Amino acid sequence: MGKGSLTLQWIYRSVLVLLVLLIVYLIVKLFPFYEAFLQILFRLFIPFIVSLFIAYLLHPIVEGLYHRNVPRWLAITMIYIFVFGGIGYVVYKAYPLFLKQVKGLSESLPGFVETYRQWIYEMYERTSFLPETVHDRMDVMLTNVEQLGEDFILSIGNRLTGMFDVFIILAVIPVLVFYMLKDYPIMSTTLYKLTPKRYREEGKEVLRDIDKSLGSYIRGQLLVCLFVGLISMLALWLIGMKFPLILGGVMGITNIIPYFGPIIGAVPAVVIAFTMSTKMVLFVVIAVFIVQLIESNLLSPFIVGKSLHMHPVLIIFALLIGGEIGGIIGMIIAVPVLTIIRVLIHHTKMFRQER
Repeated sequence: MGKGSLTLQWIYRSVLVLLVLLIVYLIVKLFPFYEAFLQILFRLFIPFIVSLFIAYLLHPIVEGLYHRNVPRWLAITMIYIFVFGGIGYVVYKAYPLFLKQVKGLSESLPGFVETYRQWIYEMYERTSFLPETVHDRMDVMLTNVEQLGEDFILSIGNRLTGMFDVFIILAVIPVLVFYMLKDYPIMSTTLYKLTPKRYREEGKEVLRDIDKSLGSYIRGQLLVCLFVGLISMLALWLIGMKFPLILGGVMGITNIIPYFGPIIGAVPAVVIAFTMSTKMVLFVVIAVFIVQLIESNLLSPFIVGKSLHMHPVLIIFALLIGGEIGGIIGMIIAVPVLTIIRVLIHHTKMFRQER
């Protein structure tokens, strides 16, 4: 390849990078103009996204029953009775208690804040020798914590009391899941035919590897989170901690985040325990420690295993990036996104070698 060709190639790549950066800049700058439109699209597609995710989780069970000579419609019906029926029963029984605890937590929040105010005042007296700017920082920190707590409780209350506004969406999801599971062979064949011929086999291998790496991890991790949530609720209830249903649920949900999840989930329980007694703080820490021992030594090794096959440093790096970009949601989806990227890079390298 000549020097002129290399120069033209370098110019071409530079222009392409600049063009991509310009497009990204325009997308960011014009976001306020199409934000409302994106919100409408998100509300429109959210039932399909949720249904697709649920169907993806349940598909292996349906296929397992189908290969044991159970008709597909009967297999789906059996799963609906056990899964959706069980979830509906649990929600029916737990929702009033959960709503009651949310209301109690909302009413107790001013008392919690007042307790921390007293502690801050005592810290003022003990740290009177420090510069005034340090005290100002403490005031700002307390105000921010109070505002975050109020916003969190209000958001939970608004979402729970607005459940009837999304009743239609919740009613549509089971129907969509049923047809996605039932017509999976048709959808798979259609997607295969829509893919250009030269990429069909490679595309099948990519999807197969993504499912192999990610599917078992997601299903196992969700199951572990369910067990952690239930065990945490039971442990907090046994030690007499307030709001065990809410706090245990938070621990179960945040446990989906590797490494950082248990710490994030334990913070609300420890913060509330501080307003009760030092003894309760010790009990909560011990309970969290026992739950994590059970999770790390019994649940995760047997349910999740080592399905990701990635170095912990790489996972932690992805979690930090996800947290910086999207907060808690970013940390939750960081590992799945990293897994997909890893599979795509692997297949891209193999495709180039074959060429």
